[in-house]
Amino acid sequence: MSTFQHPDPTPDPRDRPARLTVGVVGAGRVGPALAASLQLAGHRPVAVSGVSQASRRRAAALLPDVPVLSPAQVMERADLVLLTVPDDTLPGLVEGLAETGAVRPGQLLVHTSGRYGARVLDPALRAGALPLALHPVMTFTGTPVDVQRLAGCSFGVTAPEELRLAAEALVIEMGGEPEWIAEENRPLYHAALALGANHLVTLVAQAMELLRATGVEAPDRMLGPLLGAALDNALRSGDAALTGPVARGDAGTVSAHVAELRRHAPQTVPGYLAMARAVVALALAHGLLKAELAEDLLGVLADGSTAEGGAR
Repeated sequence: MSTFQHPDPTPDPRDRPARLTVGVVGAGRVGPALAASLQLAGHRPVAVSGVSQASRRRAAALLPDVPVLSPAQVMERADLVLLTVPDDTLPGLVEGLAETGAVRPGQLLVHTSGRYGARVLDPALRAGALPLALHPVMTFTGTPVDVQRLAGCSFGVTAPEELRLAAEALVIEMGGEPEWIAEENRPLYHAALALGANHLVTLVAQAMELLRATGVEAPDRMLGPLLGAALDNALRSGDAALTGPVARGDAGTVSAHVAELRRHAPQTVPGYLAMARAVVALALAHGLLKAELAEDLLGVLADGSTAEGGAR
């Protein structure tokens, strides 16, 4: 008598059809993490290029047993090549690969730059490659934790229309969420992300430095709950989450802030003034701040001597 056996509910991803060999040109923080994520989906990393010792260490940590080769050798071995180099390097790299005949017809060529869409890959497209722009909206550490962070991470996707489904499928395989970005909107899209993420790091670093100057021993512990709540409120409520002395119209408090910053941390003053002016404009535009209070605030923010003279 035969016994019915249920199929394995978790088949080996390597048994899935259409698995690709994957190469990485530029073993910075992003490339090895994406290749490792594709490996979890059943694709096979076969080569990575990297020059610095840090790049080689990252490759060894995230892609053990994958050989470190030249970019040309990576291109020769891989069906899908991740070009994970700095933005300013990308156009020259693509042109060089195309001119030297390294690009193969039908080869998937993926760059991860936020700034560029698919057109930066036109030299490779003319050589027969399939161009995709897949930008993970995530900050990377260069450690295995990056692979975990890709789960649920948005990707800015730009590709020719006929490759759109293929691009989105790759993102989904990496655990990400594809978000279509038109070619002409890539620079604005990237500026928005830089404004939010990169400037946030600078603001937090400056706040921690100032708190240390006041004698706070663990500024990270002090700021963590506050910044976490502020971010959550901003994402949930947008402009309605504005708070603090600028949003309340407390020109005297803002004046005192500027005076203290000028005295103890003058390098932070330009950033404080610029952000405070932006808060005034936002609060005024959305009816959160009375016009007369906004005028007082802008007077304080426009003149450094007013800041010192009006401090209280």
